[in-house]
Amino acid sequence: MEKISYLTEEGFKKLKDQVNHLVRVERPSISRQIAEARDKGDLSENAEYDAAKEAQGLLEMRISKLQEVLRNSRILDESKIDASSVKILTKVKLKNIKTKAIMEYTIVAESEADLKAGKISIETPIAKGLLGKKPGEKAKIKIPNGILELEIINISI
Repeated sequence: MEKISYLTEEGFKKLKDQVNHLVRVERPSISRQIAEARDKGDLSENAEYDAAKEAQGLLEMRISKLQEVLRNSRILDESKIDASSVKILTKVKLKNIKTKAIMEYTIVAESEADLKAGKISIETPIAKGLLGKKPGEKAKIKIPNGILELEIINISI
């Protein structure tokens, strides 16, 4: 079964641009490297050729994976998102019950996750543990180093 990704319009465009760059710039570059290495003679002992072929295989795999994500993406209309509970594209202000630290995350599709920008993937244990919760509710989330207890302070878009 194919996995559906929910993206913002901006996230969809970024992903599409990334695929176009890989296809139009990276793919021809690797093809040139293979041709140059092939021109150097005996392929059985040509490390440059082997490395270029391996890079080509990895690139094609990456292109294929990103194209599949694009095919199975749905663009979310941010104006229709209900902020009464935690869901994808909502911004959640949280308090760590143990440390009293306040943090804020936006729940996004895996391909748009960027922790430095405060965007966490809906696939993470924290996001999964918060989904459906409302302001004032608490969530106990199992993470690799134990249980994280969070209180939802606010939800916005």
